[in-house]
Amino acid sequence: MRAAKFFCFFIVIALSAASPITTTSAKSALPVASSIPEAIKLLEKMKADNDEVLAKQKAALERLEELQQAADELRIFSKRG
Repeated sequence: MRAAKFFCFFIVIALSAASPITTTSAKSALPVASSIPEAIKLLEKMKADNDEVLAKQKAALERLEELQQAADELRIFSKRG
């Protein structure tokens, strides 16, 4: 039981240490393009930014899955002892 409490505490610390998601206001997030080539560049930048966010989310999900697997193993081993 004590190990489970420690592990839960560890999960809280690990998740709080993850980089926070920042948001911007709607006005600053919507730049206006005055020409088609400028709009294409803007869309390419937005796509790159979205790809970066998706990569960070994928990494966070993988870390969470690893933590879940470790928690499951801890439950199994704690039942044996």
